[in-house]
Amino acid sequence: MNDQRPITIIIAIILVGAVLLTKLFLIQVADDSFLKRAERNAIQRVVDHPYRGLVNDRKGNIMVYNNPIFDLMIIPKEFSVKDTTRFCEIFQISKEELIEGYTAARKYSYVKPSPLIKQISTSEFAKIQDYLIDYPGLFVMTRAVRSYPQPSAANALGYIGEISAAQLERDTLKYYRQGDYVGLSGIEGFYEKELRGVKGVKYKMVNVRGVDKGSFKSGEYDTASVAGHNLTSTIDLALQQYGEKLMEGKKGSVVAIEPKTGEILAIISAPSYDPNVLTGSKFGSNYLLLNRDESKPLFNRPIMAMYPPGSIFKIVQSLVGLQMGVLTPNTTYACNRSLVACHNHSSPVNLFGAIRNSCNPYYHQAYRAMINREVSSSTFKDTEIGLNAWREYVLKFGLGSPLGVDLFNEKGGSIPSSALYDRVYGPGRWKYSTIYSLSIGQGEMLVTPLQMANLAAIFANKGYYYVPHLVKAIDGDNRRIPEKYRTKMEVGVDAHHFDMVQDAMAEAIYGTAARAAIKDITIAGKTGTAQNPQGEDHSVFIAFAPKEDPKIAIAVYVENAGWGGRAAASTASLMIEKYIRGEVTRPSLEEYVLAGKFM
Repeated sequence: MNDQRPITIIIAIILVGAVLLTKLFLIQVADDSFLKRAERNAIQRVVDHPYRGLVNDRKGNIMVYNNPIFDLMIIPKEFSVKDTTRFCEIFQISKEELIEGYTAARKYSYVKPSPLIKQISTSEFAKIQDYLIDYPGLFVMTRAVRSYPQPSAANALGYIGEISAAQLERDTLKYYRQGDYVGLSGIEGFYEKELRGVKGVKYKMVNVRGVDKGSFKSGEYDTASVAGHNLTSTIDLALQQYGEKLMEGKKGSVVAIEPKTGEILAIISAPSYDPNVLTGSKFGSNYLLLNRDESKPLFNRPIMAMYPPGSIFKIVQSLVGLQMGVLTPNTTYACNRSLVACHNHSSPVNLFGAIRNSCNPYYHQAYRAMINREVSSSTFKDTEIGLNAWREYVLKFGLGSPLGVDLFNEKGGSIPSSALYDRVYGPGRWKYSTIYSLSIGQGEMLVTPLQMANLAAIFANKGYYYVPHLVKAIDGDNRRIPEKYRTKMEVGVDAHHFDMVQDAMAEAIYGTAARAAIKDITIAGKTGTAQNPQGEDHSVFIAFAPKEDPKIAIAVYVENAGWGGRAAASTASLMIEKYIRGEVTRPSLEEYVLAGKFM
């Protein structure tokens, strides 16, 4: 039995050795997970962020470009600092910010890099770059922020900012990571996928102190970033800047559209702000200041403000009445001021005269004829049926819902339905006398300035429009913009009905908006005064020109400026002349608008 002990020991040693050799084989040959773990400890994965695409105006002028900035990255495992006070002086942060940043980085990962100081400008980086070698675990990652050569079109262009937790959660493709910058509003937000480009990745060998030792495997696994697509905006920068100048010190909107394409030539929200303040390390504090500003510069009035259309809506009423067969050019009504107040003009008037003189009693009576068609034995039911039928016509003019412009947060306004009045008054308890204010664009009706500019384009085009949009080409190719911006939208009114309406709008200029007339340029327009329960009424004007071959359609809202023939019509007239002629030849009218003393 004693003789068998050495054999047993030898067998045991052999078995143990075999197990160890097998395990070693699996570790070194069959299973590469340990190799990968070892490599990860020595390899630093650096994301190469692409440059966002540029944005030009329709004539090729740069509106948005990229400016390099730097994020100071920290690897907590490697980071050490002996003199905290000196460190904070060099890098211009407080001790609390340093502790907070280090704690957040360590919570994220002890061995992976994360940002300690974000968005360091070029000038700030020049002051700190020589000190980086003194602090192991720190390195710089280059990024880019947006810059704006001219402080124009801020609400249209939008801004970029750090991605939120909610946005990260919605990113099903997992393209973004915490700390990435994305478009948050305007063109930047709507065209984020086109502008953002494609990230690249570089793998670097580092030693235990984090010192760069060169590319991993000669860059075999590196991928280059791809810059984003460049966008050509529809905006005419010179016209945009001129409009912003005219609206300085005022509240309101100006929207100008090229009728034949739906391209937005100018979109002005007043007051506005310099888009450069929402870039770089001061983004958070500047955004807070703008958001608290009582004048609401971040509020994009052209697509978010909603007003009663006022007398402008009489043009739509005229066209709907003509198409329904209720009105003809010769339909005549008396200017009966016992029904509703009106301007001083002769009576009675036909449809041409009603448009030219903006006759309120005419539309009171015409609208009643459209609504109460006597298709039911009940007056209440008859009004309900008539309102719903009329509303279907009006909705085709792009009212009552968002048009679909390439901007987020567009409002749709309101064209009241029978369901609304049923909720307010109860079914069968309202009739024409309840809703007659709709006849002249008041009451529960609301529109946006963009919708009003689109109406002007419809009148210019004699019955069609293209959805207004701010981008006309992607990398120079206009076929790459969304198809809906290249699709003609018919409003369902025969083209010949527009002939008389256009003539009447041209005549109206010399009545209610004489100051808008331009020598040798025929303007067709309509003034409006939108009622404002909170103060002075809003001045409204829409127009297109030249009448014979429209190049521009425009809507102007100047809040609390009273009659539309003053503030709004004057502003629109100057914008039209600026666009068609390239210059303004009426300095006295320009001075009048700039002074802003309309009341």
